[in-house]
Amino acid sequence: MRVAATAPARPVTWFSVTTDMPTTPPAVRQVPAERTFHGDTVTDEFSWLAEKENPDTIAYLEAENAWTKAATAHLTDLQDTVFQEIKGRTQETDLSVPSRKGGFWYYTRTVEGKQYGIQCRVAAAPGEVDPPATGDGAPLPGEEVLLDGNQLAEGKEFFALGTFDVSPAGDRLAYSVDFDGDERFVLKVKDLRIGEVLSDEVPDTFYGSAWSADGSTLFYITVDDAWRPNKVWRHIVGQPATDDVVVYEEADERFWVGVELTRSEKFIVIDANSKVTSEVRVIDAAAPTAEPAVIRERVQGLEYSVEHHGHRFLILHNENAEDFALAYTSVDNPGDWVELIPHQSGTRLESVDAFPAAPGRLAAPRRADRAAGDRRRQHGQLRHGVPRAAVQRRAGRQPRVRHEHRADQLHLDGHAGLGLRRRPDHPLDGAA
Repeated sequence: MRVAATAPARPVTWFSVTTDMPTTPPAVRQVPAERTFHGDTVTDEFSWLAEKENPDTIAYLEAENAWTKAATAHLTDLQDTVFQEIKGRTQETDLSVPSRKGGFWYYTRTVEGKQYGIQCRVAAAPGEVDPPATGDGAPLPGEEVLLDGNQLAEGKEFFALGTFDVSPAGDRLAYSVDFDGDERFVLKVKDLRIGEVLSDEVPDTFYGSAWSADGSTLFYITVDDAWRPNKVWRHIVGQPATDDVVVYEEADERFWVGVELTRSEKFIVIDANSKVTSEVRVIDAAAPTAEPAVIRERVQGLEYSVEHHGHRFLILHNENAEDFALAYTSVDNPGDWVELIPHQSGTRLESVDAFPAAPGRLAAPRRADRAAGDRRRQHGQLRHGVPRAAVQRRAGRQPRVRHEHRADQLHLDGHAGLGLRRRPDHPLDGAA
């Protein structure tokens, strides 16, 4: 079959790619070094390259970079063409969908020709439910710029934003910056009432933070020499970083720690996770100096996460539940887990979200396993082998589905996913 050629809509420049190399790659010297683990001895001739400060290591990397640049010099025009083509399909002046928290809509705005995002907010109008928008990415009326990455990066060879965390009352902003590219951030605090950065400065922090209820205390994370997040610290705003206190330290090298607030902002969650095991601690956000309470001691192979929902903690877990189930325990006295959504083999329960303004409602996205779905569909047990997001409302102790959305009903193709994007204050008031 012959296919007719179609004339291009605009002139096309064709590039030829050659395999001719300008020179040979730089040679690297071999220095045999032995290391022994578990009785096995390995000889590594290139271990010296791990010495980052060694002048020979730096010289070799510079030579590799120079050779790569020379070897790909003939592709410069093609690289520029591809870049400009991608750039031409990108709306550079744009803003993200605003997310409601407290009395404000928060969003990130980008401007054509500028490299970094601008973090902003606008006050929410009385009774406003739908997020505001401009259509062309222009600033929203009444915009307050909280942090401009372009200003922070000015004069710096590298810039990355780590933490960006507004206090529950909306009057303080914790943010962290990295100017070296090593993911060791300097944590700072900005007073949003007066628009000034305070004297607080905590070096060598990692991603993640959580505020106390009154915004007086900030929890943050540091890493060990292997770049493993292993410590959670408590910082009191206005006091020097040298007075900060370690709240939790994870000694097991298999586990990484994280810290965050629950959606309700009532509890600080400290989680420790390995590839297959979890352990979660909580602190009352109104009592930031309290000792963390363990939801359940770690058990090899048990994974779980915690969300606050009124008088209880919701627990998404895989205890005797390969595809996860949902349970709850008391906030006042965490103990036994009571089943809320039972395990359903072949349908993955991916997460759970609770809505403080609608205490009887929670949302739980699921994903049906194709192979298991085919088996169960033969017996009429599976309605659809596609991702589903369900909003549920409790009827006594058993939840019942109120609203369910499927990926195919939303006109998503077979490669698309369906899940929940956390919106801090969304009350689901419209759910019946």
